[in-house]
Amino acid sequence: MAPSYINNKNPKYLEVDGKYYAGILVVDYYREYSEILFKNLINTNVNMNISIFYEKQDTYKTIKDLTYFIGNVGVDLKSGNANREDIDIAAYTYNDAKFIRKEMQVNNEELYFLYTYITIISNTEKELERNLNKIEGILQASGMMTRNSNFRQEQTYKSCLPLMENNIDIKQVSRRNILTNGLIATYPFISSNICDENGVFIGTNIYNNSIILVDRFNKEKYKNANMCVFGTSGAGKSFYIKLLILRYRIFGLEQYIIDPEREYNKIAESLEGVRIKFGPSSNYFINVLDIREDSIEEEKGFLTTKISKLRGFFGLVFGELDEENVAILEEKLIEVYKEKGINFDDNSLYKLNKNGEKIFKESVDMPILEDLYKVLEKDGKTKYFKTKLYPFIYGSLSFLNNYTNVELENKLIVADIYDLGEENLKYGMYIFVELFWDKIKKDRNKNKAIYLDEIWRLIGVTSNQFVASFIYKIFKTIRKYGGSAVAITQDVSDLFSLDNGAYGKSILNNSSIKSFFALEEENILVLEKYANISEKEKIEIKSLKRGETLMFIGDNHVLAKIECSEEEKELIS
Repeated sequence: MAPSYINNKNPKYLEVDGKYYAGILVVDYYREYSEILFKNLINTNVNMNISIFYEKQDTYKTIKDLTYFIGNVGVDLKSGNANREDIDIAAYTYNDAKFIRKEMQVNNEELYFLYTYITIISNTEKELERNLNKIEGILQASGMMTRNSNFRQEQTYKSCLPLMENNIDIKQVSRRNILTNGLIATYPFISSNICDENGVFIGTNIYNNSIILVDRFNKEKYKNANMCVFGTSGAGKSFYIKLLILRYRIFGLEQYIIDPEREYNKIAESLEGVRIKFGPSSNYFINVLDIREDSIEEEKGFLTTKISKLRGFFGLVFGELDEENVAILEEKLIEVYKEKGINFDDNSLYKLNKNGEKIFKESVDMPILEDLYKVLEKDGKTKYFKTKLYPFIYGSLSFLNNYTNVELENKLIVADIYDLGEENLKYGMYIFVELFWDKIKKDRNKNKAIYLDEIWRLIGVTSNQFVASFIYKIFKTIRKYGGSAVAITQDVSDLFSLDNGAYGKSILNNSSIKSFFALEEENILVLEKYANISEKEKIEIKSLKRGETLMFIGDNHVLAKIECSEEEKELIS
């Protein structure tokens, strides 16, 4: 607004403080238009200023002038020669005038004069010429006729400044009339800019370079804080998740990560978090049969809650069970807890310490898998269960037959289950999900997040309904505990493979924020069935570069480029 110098010697542009400015006047529009007029223009990354002026006209005078015009032209059309060259134009203007008068008289529309000016800003003359051609092409493709404001560059420049100056030298060229209803098409604020006040920086909008700040814990704006992150290997989804973990660490967020591919060790080390290496050679143990004080569910007792979770775990071990076998398994579980003095009375989970104080029983007071195995040995009907459980007691998975010795006091905990191997990853994932879920429920006033990498293993065809229902329940209810569940996968088709995709769809629908990195055609077709993606967005997902993502944030769809600093890159890669 107050430049140090302006060079206006060239009629095609102005030079202002070392930058080049050229003006465009929009001089005509389609007679009918059903979309936002400037949508394609605003979504470009060209630096420009746009001014739109509306001048409301006097309704009484306008109707009077239209009536006079309609009368005169009507007479000309009746008495004039049908072979006149301008007869079609006269008929058009006659019908338009009648339409405008009817809208103003019957539908209470008002008439405005519309003026649109655009100033392109570039660093060099060559760049200016290129950007001018680009913008003119976009405008013409959207049904607008344009004219370069040669010899009127200064007037256009000033009209695009926030001075409310609609210069008379360019008004007559660009003036067009428009009714109130038509003004909707000129609404300029249509680009999906996400800039939450307390948000975490994600990156930039690919179309207009605006920054994207998302506060996924904003309960007033988003239904929940859950996220889904899909993308092929190498598309950038893991890097994106690590950035989120790093940035939310600054906010003091409690974060729990299920890591089946050993990808998060570096960030756990950099942020002084805890890495629990879980497997045959590990010194960390978790007792599957543990009942924890934090595990209580609303309107359910400790043992009832635990048995329902164990049905999921043993479903992974034993496979699909009919109702009879489910009942037998439940009977044996009740028996093994009974041997430790634990029953459906919640008081049975408490004991007195040396000082006579009532405390919750510890892991050493709980049964372990070997205790269940011994109970199964007593009954001939459970031979199948005993055989399937053998590796967990005496074989390669015997590390699961131990009392829990894991402490979970750090705000960043990574469960490294890589050593379990491909076939056994699902056991480790389920055990840690249950463990972390109890931690999440402990304090509703603290924000926390659980990241489920390769989630398809828990809700895909290799899983079972009990496990999938448990995962779905987390996504559905975690909000009331101040939590956020993050589903991460590259195998989209596997995610929707159980029960015709019911669980995958439920998790997708219960995530307010979705990030789609580059995907293969096959996965895009699967995703199309369950997510509201347009044809244009399908093409965009397929052609995304590394580190680019299509984000659904609430009701907004944004193409984003993930951005990070060199320091962040060094910390996490």
